[in-house]
Order: sequence, then structure tokens, then C-alpha cells
Amino acid sequence: MTRLARLRVYPVKGLDGVDVDAAAVRDGGTLAHDREYALFDTQGEVLNGKRTDRVHDLRTDFDPETGAFAVETPAGETERFVLPDDRNRAEAWFSEFFEVDLTLERDGSRGFVDRREMGLSVLSTGTVEEIASWFAEVTPESVRRRLRANVEVAGVPAFWEDRFVSDAAPRFEIGGVEFEGLGPCGRCIVPARDPETGTETAGFRERFVDKRVETLPAWADAAAFDHYYTAMILARVVEADRGKRLRTGDQVTVEE
Repeated sequence: MTRLARLRVYPVKGLDGVDVDAAAVRDGGTLAHDREYALFDTQGEVLNGKRTDRVHDLRTDFDPETGAFAVETPAGETERFVLPDDRNRAEAWFSEFFEVDLTLERDGSRGFVDRREMGLSVLSTGTVEEIASWFAEVTPESVRRRLRANVEVAGVPAFWEDRFVSDAAPRFEIGGVEFEGLGPCGRCIVPARDPETGTETAGFRERFVDKRVETLPAWADAAAFDHYYTAMILARVVEADRGKRLRTGDQVTVEE
């Protein structure tokens, strides 16, 4: 059965994600708790992996039920905050770690996703496994952490998601929640880095593009791609279905 295999949200933009069994779709079209918080400098610029590879030095965890956010440094030092109550203390801690004055902002209606009009990111387990096979020493879980998708669908071939981004593409449903594919997700420097160490994988982008062209499925519309350094798609939940919940194990169907 084609099913929802994983839901992953990223409570603080740029830091680790957490798997959840269920998540509501917010009014803004994103998942509850996804990029709910973000760190900004005094110039209003967000701190994330595009800006600094030091984000890879931190291991973080989050409990959506309590708001407890835990962080661990490479030296094994740990700190715990309850958000949003401990926001000021968290700001001071992150400012000291990153050596820049930071504020921790919150957006509970949509989150600080890069493409705020597009909502969620979707890929298949087959895509994760295919990309992992292109690189020695890269595991499927490493691919997940590099690509940072929200929704992972199992029971379909690699790059199944590419069929939903052409002008004539069908929509798909997950547990009765209807999605509209909007476009391929072009990648930045972050997927090229080992998520544990921040070390860049040599030749990552070049091999990725070569293999992406080589394995482009027949159902993909080449006109939808400006380039092939892409993986996963950006999708929008239709407004009528916002407020509903997605749950791992939900059946996925395509509206033909």
C-alpha cells in the first residue's frame, strides 16, 4: 500500500528535525511546529545552514507536547529550554554559541519556511534510497537529514513525486488531505554536507546532477525543471483541508 511513512518537522529553522506520528496542517498550509522558531541577527537575517556550517555542531530534540527543546554541543554540554517560556534564555545561549547577537522569533501560523506560499516538502522513500546509493558512506538516514523533507511516502518508486509538478499534473491525497504539487525543490549547499560533521562531500553536486539526469523518470516533465540539482517537491495543502491532521500510516492516493 502507498502510505505516509514519515512526518518530520523542524522546530527551530536550520537545526535538527524530529519525527512525529501525527501533525495538524496549520491555517498557513504548513505542519504544526515546522520552522515555528527561527534565529535572526540584528540585521534581520536568519541564521541557518546556508549561512553557517556551525549548525551541524549541535544536536537538538523537541517535544511537541510540552515545548521542551534540548540542545547538545560537540563537547557534550547540554541545555534545555521550554518554548516559548524560556525564549530569552535560549536567545542568550544561542548568541553565545554562534558568537553573534540573536533573537529567537516565533511564527505559529505558518512558520519560517523558505518559500512561505508553498507549504510542505514531499519525497518518497524510494527517492531517499536511490540518492543514498549514489554516494559511498551515505546512508538513507543521512539523505533524509540532508534534504530535510516534511513528508515521506512509501510504496512507490524513486522520484514518484516528480509527476506532480507539471502543468497538467494530478493532485494526491494523504489520509483525505488533498495536496497540489507546485514545483521541484532546488537545493543549496546544505545537502552536500555530512549532517553530523558539516564536512562537504567531495563532488556531491556534480555527481548528484549527473545521476539525477540519468535517472529522471518517464513521468517527469522536463519543462518543470530549471536545473537538475533538485530533489523532493514543494506542495500545497488545499485551503479546505487545512486544520486536518496527517498521520503516519495514512493511505496515499492519486487523483487521476
